[in-house]
Amino acid sequence: MALDYTKIKEAAQGYEKDMTAFLRDIVKFPGESCGEKAHIDRIAEEMHKLDFNKVEIDPMGNVLGYMGTGKTLIAFDAHIDTVGIGNTDNWTFDPYEGFESETEIGGRGTSDQLGGIVSAVYGARIMKDLGLLSDKYTVLVTGTVQEEDCDGLCWQYIINEDKIRPEFVVSTEPTDGGIYRGQRGRMEIRVGVTGISCHGSAPERGDNAIYKMADILQDIRALNENDAADSQKIKGLVKMLDPQYNPEWEEANFLGRGTVTCSQIFYTSPSRCAVADSCAISLDRRMTAGETWESCLDEIRMLPSVQKYGKDVTVSMYEYARPSYTGLTYPIECYFPTWVLPKDHKVTTAIETAYTHLYGGSRIGPAEAIDMRRSRPLTDKWTFSTNGVSIMGRNGIPVIGFGPGAEAQAHAPNEKTWKQDLVTCAAVYAALPSIYTED
Repeated sequence: MALDYTKIKEAAQGYEKDMTAFLRDIVKFPGESCGEKAHIDRIAEEMHKLDFNKVEIDPMGNVLGYMGTGKTLIAFDAHIDTVGIGNTDNWTFDPYEGFESETEIGGRGTSDQLGGIVSAVYGARIMKDLGLLSDKYTVLVTGTVQEEDCDGLCWQYIINEDKIRPEFVVSTEPTDGGIYRGQRGRMEIRVGVTGISCHGSAPERGDNAIYKMADILQDIRALNENDAADSQKIKGLVKMLDPQYNPEWEEANFLGRGTVTCSQIFYTSPSRCAVADSCAISLDRRMTAGETWESCLDEIRMLPSVQKYGKDVTVSMYEYARPSYTGLTYPIECYFPTWVLPKDHKVTTAIETAYTHLYGGSRIGPAEAIDMRRSRPLTDKWTFSTNGVSIMGRNGIPVIGFGPGAEAQAHAPNEKTWKQDLVTCAAVYAALPSIYTED
């Protein structure tokens, strides 16, 4: 069946007011990680109203809405938790009441990423309105929880416990009008050092753990900042962009180099007049293609200062084990793998086909952002992390990104999105499954 792209665009535009009202309704409820019940209930209500074939809330608290009953399962994912609002003095409007203008919708979560669930729900409804559903595919729209706390945890549960495995997933995280086919990964590393305390008046009697950590921190800084010259004792992470060190150097250059930085520091000491007997740090490690959790831990363990202090140093990965709003705890390591979908993958080309038939070969968007958007390629990558770390990074299910809103609005005060983005995404979502499943 040949798609009528004009009708798809008209149908999406016709739902602009409904999508706006739906988004503003969700925003009214606070929905930080582990407190998303009101968001989930409101989304389930809209799915029922729009006549989804089946709507479920799983034991973790994710809402799963199915449209159609065909063979191939295609999923559209939106995490529906938000971060907090921070210092309210930085907001010019109530973050939960939000605001609406002729072109914009403001409020916590409008870009990151409640707009995504709105466009996905209405994209599925457009498929039904226009008779696009067939025996070839079923659409699954997921409103997922705890992403802001632990990217991908929700999808580990959906895949391993709900036993749901789509053929591919569209992440509806904000993409500034572009199509995103990958992101750097990340992991949370803890480095701990032990020492021996003594009275501060005679520090030579003890073994100061903070001083040991100071040496280690300098090596970690070098790991991030050094180049990869042969003369460097500690070769910098930039080396992974070089085919000499990384077979996946081409995709590493697409995603960008890995980084490491110290994000937290802790210590123990009997008092302010005693030598510290332990010190620990948290590291935020961003990973490019070709890097794994084992390689990242090993490179810290092999640093000269870590080797110098031997058994006094422990390098490990954090674990996340916080109950969801339903009370379910699903522990997981704080490892969020890099993923990148090939530029010639069937999913990549299918969504590019949908977009270009609807809107042409470059990004569209609001006047204030159009110059920035059009200066970037249509198909690109995220700076931040998404549920794709689990869907594709851990489980190998292809992921492509296309979602309303802007990365720069994420976690920022005065967060907003654009009505046209909601419409654009709903139209592309509606067209994509038919293009992907056509013979």
